[in-house]
Amino acid sequence: MSDDAPAFELLDIAAELYGLPLTDFTPERDARAKGLKGTALAGPVKAFKKPSTAAWVVNLLVRYETEQVEQVISVGALLREAQTGMDAAQLRELTKQRRQLTAAVTTRARGLAREHGLRVTEAVATQVEATLTAAMIDESAAQAVRSGLLVSPLSATGIDAVDAAGAVALPDALGFEVPEVVPPPPEPLRAVPDLPDTAALDEAREALEEAESALSGAEAQRDKAVSAFKDIEARSLQVKSEIEDLRRRLADLEAAAVDVDDELTEAEDERESAETAVSEAVAARDAAAAEVERLGSAGR
Repeated sequence: MSDDAPAFELLDIAAELYGLPLTDFTPERDARAKGLKGTALAGPVKAFKKPSTAAWVVNLLVRYETEQVEQVISVGALLREAQTGMDAAQLRELTKQRRQLTAAVTTRARGLAREHGLRVTEAVATQVEATLTAAMIDESAAQAVRSGLLVSPLSATGIDAVDAAGAVALPDALGFEVPEVVPPPPEPLRAVPDLPDTAALDEAREALEEAESALSGAEAQRDKAVSAFKDIEARSLQVKSEIEDLRRRLADLEAAAVDVDDELTEAEDERESAETAVSEAVAARDAAAAEVERLGSAGR
């Protein structure tokens, strides 16, 4: 951030931008930066990073469920102090309680995100819970969460340092606390028919969405399997057809071989007869020649 850019003005702008719907962040940030062109705030505003989905959900939780977030941070501070001198059994119980609290607040965060038009996947919910856990374990992570200006989720092991400054929109965010969004007053009560349990309805809707997603996946696998079956079935028919062709050709060749053997036998007989005739003709010629020679000698 430029030294000339008033920190409080930049934090106010960041608080507005990071409270917007996730899809509105980039166009609104660019519009604000354009409107501030020529001022010390333009560059820093343009440099604001779009929050990840998990970071946006935590920022939403901080604004609309500030009390729950404060409880997570306060309990985390107390637990960090209480850990000193605890035995293994007490630490396990403490860890269990911490997980129960972060899981409960994560569930509320998912419901809140759904109310604002975003369905939170299991992977994102895991990152949200990890961020809340980090806020309980690490003081700087707690400051980053409470700022409501996260750009990326956090995680903490309790051993390595947490890069809280790198997870917020600007360094001055650490120590800043985004104001709570106060919902408008409820409308006057009117006689309305009994409504179903909202929480149960939300759970049913989520279960329906998951079931529909599972059905889509199963149908896709089924279609893939059917396509593969048809391909293999076609190949099987082709191979069987080729086998039948080969069998027919083999039968024809075997019949032709029998005919050729018969012809070969006949040809052999004819060859032997011809050779016999030649031998007899040679003998007759030789006898005739001898007779001619004898008669010629007698006349001399």
